[in-house]
Amino acid sequence: MGRARRLAVAVAAAPLLASAAGTAPPDVHAPAPRSAEHAPLAAHSLLIALAAAGERLVAVGDRGVIVLSDDSGASWRQAASVPTQALLTGVCFFDPRHGIAVGHDEVAAVTDDGGENWQLTHDAPQAQRPLLDVWCGASGAAIAVGAYSAYLVSTDRGASWSERAFSPAPPPSPRGTPQHPSGAAGADAADYHLNRLVGASEAQLYIAAEAGHLYRSDDAGGQWRELPSPYAGSFFDILPLAGGGLLAAGMRGNLYRSQDGGQSWSRIDTGTVEMLDGAARLPGGTLVVVGLSGVVLVSRDDGRSFTLDKQSDRSGLSAALAVGSDAVTVVGEGGARRVALGAGAAPGAMR
Repeated sequence: MGRARRLAVAVAAAPLLASAAGTAPPDVHAPAPRSAEHAPLAAHSLLIALAAAGERLVAVGDRGVIVLSDDSGASWRQAASVPTQALLTGVCFFDPRHGIAVGHDEVAAVTDDGGENWQLTHDAPQAQRPLLDVWCGASGAAIAVGAYSAYLVSTDRGASWSERAFSPAPPPSPRGTPQHPSGAAGADAADYHLNRLVGASEAQLYIAAEAGHLYRSDDAGGQWRELPSPYAGSFFDILPLAGGGLLAAGMRGNLYRSQDGGQSWSRIDTGTVEMLDGAARLPGGTLVVVGLSGVVLVSRDDGRSFTLDKQSDRSGLSAALAVGSDAVTVVGEGGARRVALGAGAAPGAMR
């Protein structure tokens, strides 16, 4: 399997076994999880997600690798101990010391020292449902989401977890508007992979999911409702903007912008057909969207138009995080690195 394909597989949760979630019995003979191995080139291995722990950056990825940077992504070192070799796909922090990482085998691990050392608090390989993202909220609340609508909640910073059914209310269907592109408004969410979970505020959360599904909660995940969707392809990230705006990124270069919290959408020309799977907002309002084949999209007009730039190595990118007003740290199949955006071209131009 090629490296670009591995990145797409990790983000899209494609390496799933065929049996339904939760149907496989626990394997009492399963060996204990092995700890991540230390490697000199850990920061250049496949990395999927990253988060800020105060001034520190923390990135997670293949075979339980977690790397840390204390200089805005200029240099990296591997975490001292990580008790899993599962592919890690999501990470978040409550504060500079306390955070959660999640991944395949339905693993969840926590840290209380800024990512140096981690402890496994959930591990369910028999469920055959990778966790794909995690959100850290107020007062120790956390939500982890994943394949087949996996939905786990914690109230103690990830020390313990409970599973809940993900049952969003259907989207509104005003007279004269088309149904959801999947064919039926309010369809059963049980089969959809929940790819990305982000917070616009402590109460307002969004989920980007497969098959054109987008969801919103206004009470920190207590209740969800499905949003009208502009297309039937999978979404891999959703980025809250100022004034209730949103960007939703997906397959084949599809990028959509909403000005009303996801009630209506307009398509943005990206100049690419590569999968888009990560987005960030910089101080000052610059927006960045990244994707496969080294795609970096930059907007300086609040997402109304984008400049396309491709990194010279064409390695796939899966996430971006602002590290200043004109630079991002990105992670992907080539590991972690810092990308300076520069002055850029005029809005809407393609480079």
